[in-house]
Amino acid sequence: MIMAEYPWRLRWIWLLLILGVVLIVSRLLQLNLHERGFLLSQGDARMIRKIPIAAHRGMVTDRYGQLLAVSAPVLTLWANPQELSITDAERIALQLGQTPESLLKRLQNMKDKEFMFLKRHMTPTAGEAILALNLSGIYVRQEFHRYYPAAEVTTHLVGFNNVDEQGQEGIELAYEQWLKGQPGIRLVKQDRKGRLVKDLQILSIARPGRDLQLSIDLRMQYVAYRELKAAVQQHQAKSGSVVVLDVNSGEVLAMVNQPAYNPNNRSTMPPQSLRNRAFTDQFEPGSTIKPLTVVAALMSGQYQPETKIDTDPGRLRVNGKTIRDHRNYGELDITGIITKSSNVGVAKLALSLPQQSLSSTFASLGLGQTTGTRFPGESSGVLPSRSQWNSIDLASLSYGYGLAVTPVQLAHVYATLASYGIKRPLTIVLQDKQVEGERVIPVSVARQVIDMMETVTQLGGTGTRASLVGYRVAGKTGTVHKISTYGYQDDRYMAVFTGMAPVSKPRLVCVVVIDEPQGVEYYGGEVAAPVFSRIMSESLRLLNVPPDAL
Repeated sequence: MIMAEYPWRLRWIWLLLILGVVLIVSRLLQLNLHERGFLLSQGDARMIRKIPIAAHRGMVTDRYGQLLAVSAPVLTLWANPQELSITDAERIALQLGQTPESLLKRLQNMKDKEFMFLKRHMTPTAGEAILALNLSGIYVRQEFHRYYPAAEVTTHLVGFNNVDEQGQEGIELAYEQWLKGQPGIRLVKQDRKGRLVKDLQILSIARPGRDLQLSIDLRMQYVAYRELKAAVQQHQAKSGSVVVLDVNSGEVLAMVNQPAYNPNNRSTMPPQSLRNRAFTDQFEPGSTIKPLTVVAALMSGQYQPETKIDTDPGRLRVNGKTIRDHRNYGELDITGIITKSSNVGVAKLALSLPQQSLSSTFASLGLGQTTGTRFPGESSGVLPSRSQWNSIDLASLSYGYGLAVTPVQLAHVYATLASYGIKRPLTIVLQDKQVEGERVIPVSVARQVIDMMETVTQLGGTGTRASLVGYRVAGKTGTVHKISTYGYQDDRYMAVFTGMAPVSKPRLVCVVVIDEPQGVEYYGGEVAAPVFSRIMSESLRLLNVPPDAL
């Protein structure tokens, strides 16, 4: 009735309704046609995320495939401090292994940030238990954590990684580019709380790192670790190192140091225990160099093994300095000089040779050079190079003073001697084929010197405690006075033994170094030689090397 009286009002209502519909349709068309891309990008910016796909690091194994380093999946929890409430933080603090006070303090310090680690490298079970609480502001990242099954036994060789899976020491550092993986990226849709709604696509595939097989034999490594640790404790020594090499290939079969540390427990890693002393620590080798002086003398053609040298009266005056033997050995042949470890005898040999003969022979054997392993921090030792040598310098050099070596360098030199004069680069990675090497000593000279060194481990020699049941052993003892600011110390020693077995066809070379043994026994033949004997005995049996002295 009213509408009939006012028809123009009805028309206005319809006009307004039609206009509203037109505006709505126009807006919908505008949103879907003209602003579609912008709106989709804004939606994606709020929901679509690129998530890294963790790539596991390559495994490290021994020569028989025994695991030395392996990566396991773990969860890392992080939070947005602007979203995580105080109540929720207090609720999960104990599950994270933290006190509520410490976690709240961290949140307060990071309140202006949008990212804060809650805990790195949690076990999947522990991490998922916290995620199941469905708390706002807590997010997860999948990562890998490095584990070292052999722990202290291989730690100085294998090394360790930091929390971000980057190599920090040892093989982990040296072969970082080989071992590390290449992370991938996946596209996902998340809700406003960061929870996964849908996996959209893989943008790039994660590429795992490559595995690395070392040359060491874990069985021999355990033997060397056990014996060295026992000797260091027994003699209350400052430190110690053992290196075992395969003569035929130049491969490192065992390498241990004391003190050691557990790479799986980062809370107990004293800095002085981290370095691989076998590669980094230099010392004067003392009497273990005497066989190399004899090598130089025999190679000169001036001497034969039966040549007599008069060491009477057991001392020698050179440039105002006195060189002494333990007692007057009288007349000795070249073999006797090695057997009795006569300082006077080798000094007379060195002084009779051309000036550069000794140093050039030492250099050709690898002294003053790295061994070829490319191990991080390896020292090249010290071999003085002089145009003119005075007499006392040459004499000192002949019995191992005035130069410096590392345990692995000394083992390398003896491996060259044991392979009858073939010098091969050392390796800590398993080799597919034998390296040919370079001849630096004539076969006849090498054999003669090895035979001389065998007398050291026999009755009357200085290293009888290095002898083995069933095997012939050649070696040399060394007892070195340590040097300090005030010169050589009378009560601080390095006890050294280096040797090879079996003499009939040398297969293994082993060097034992004990730093500052305390007590009555401190000579190399008393402290280091027995360690050599025990390690070599088990190692030869593990390799099924036939006895040559039944």
